[in-house]
Amino acid sequence: MADILIIDDDTVLCSMLYEQISMAGHQAAQAHTLAAGSCLVEENGYDVILLDVQLPDGSGLEHIAGFKRSRSEPEVIIITGQGEADGAERAILSGAWSYIAKPHVIRELDLHLARALQYRRERQKITEIPVALKRSRIVGSSSAINRCLDQVARAASSDASVLITGPTGTGKELFAKAIHENSRRAESAFIIVDCAALPETLIESTLFGHVKGAFTNAERDHDGLVKHAHKGTLFLDEVGELPLSIQKTFLRVLQEHEYRPVGSSRSHYSDFRLVAATNRNLDALVADGRFRADLLFRLKAFTIDLPPLSTRTEDLRELTTHFMNDVCQRYGLESKGFSSDFLETLASYDWPGNVRELAQVMEQVFTNPQLGPTCFSIHLPEQFRIKQLRAGFEKRAATGAPRSSTLPPWRDFKDLSEVDYLHRLRAAAAGDIAKACRLSGLSRSRLYQMLSKHQLSITG
Repeated sequence: MADILIIDDDTVLCSMLYEQISMAGHQAAQAHTLAAGSCLVEENGYDVILLDVQLPDGSGLEHIAGFKRSRSEPEVIIITGQGEADGAERAILSGAWSYIAKPHVIRELDLHLARALQYRRERQKITEIPVALKRSRIVGSSSAINRCLDQVARAASSDASVLITGPTGTGKELFAKAIHENSRRAESAFIIVDCAALPETLIESTLFGHVKGAFTNAERDHDGLVKHAHKGTLFLDEVGELPLSIQKTFLRVLQEHEYRPVGSSRSHYSDFRLVAATNRNLDALVADGRFRADLLFRLKAFTIDLPPLSTRTEDLRELTTHFMNDVCQRYGLESKGFSSDFLETLASYDWPGNVRELAQVMEQVFTNPQLGPTCFSIHLPEQFRIKQLRAGFEKRAATGAPRSSTLPPWRDFKDLSEVDYLHRLRAAAAGDIAKACRLSGLSRSRLYQMLSKHQLSITG
């Protein structure tokens, strides 16, 4: 017997599912909003949650991860009247067990439940001793990062090839190293090949080595990186830059683990594990004829897609603390704190350079000669503060709020015209000089000086 929760605002369907589940010998409960369902999940442990997508107080898809993190770690089956592919894909990526369109839910539910409960029973019987994952400087505890770390653990348990994808600066090399450090090959070498930095004329020799006399200036035998990776991990960074002429050769090496140094007639064996990374769309490169489909198939035995920093802003505090402590340690400085406005300004930025850009920004903060024991937003590069200000005005404009209703201090507007500021200040203060000083942060004498300069008065 299992405990099953139904969260759906269709009361008729809820009653039908409740009866069907009860007749199958299970305990059932029902809720008609996400809030009510969340309360039940906190109070009771459930094996399975049947979750609607469109509910009166939000989308069920956005709550899958939260439900799965509850103490009973239930399986989540999405039931929805919207039988569309994007929603199904999002449900699976969020950790849902399965996805059933409502027209078929009565007919298909028993089979989905039986499989989910069998999986749950078998999973609970697994008694592996938990091992702390070596994170290799990977910082963050968001659901997106935890999902990637779970994939690292799975990838590390086998020798299958791994392809790590994601935008520039998301930490692909760190994740590749984490896979190596948690695998049975951890005591052997982790060899990095930057495919984008190697000239096409040298890449074959760099990978496979060469013998003396193989080409001009080949004055002695040279071992390639594939040999150095024997018993360890070979990491091909920016694999999308690998020339087509080398892709065919490397595919054969990946299949046979045998390679031939340039100029040699004898093959050598290397027991390496391959991890590759790219920020490019390899499927699009295959369609354009710039990447071999058969090589991509071999690379994608296991895929980890890293999220951009803009989608995991809940990790900003932890990342900022990490980089701040790192800089302080390297430069022998006392540890610094940071104010709430510092973090708010960082959170308002879209981070095109991702985690790598955040690390560089923290380096810039520590070059500010006015930095004291605490980091404030004023210590950040100006484009961050300007971005935050513009975002605030755009948000107020979108909601129809008067631009002058929440006027920030004058010091944040040094790049805008004084006249424009004074006109808006006058409107916000409604002729009250004391209120104008309070809103702007200017002294009375300084404000009168600026008004006189532009031949204005606070009363208009």
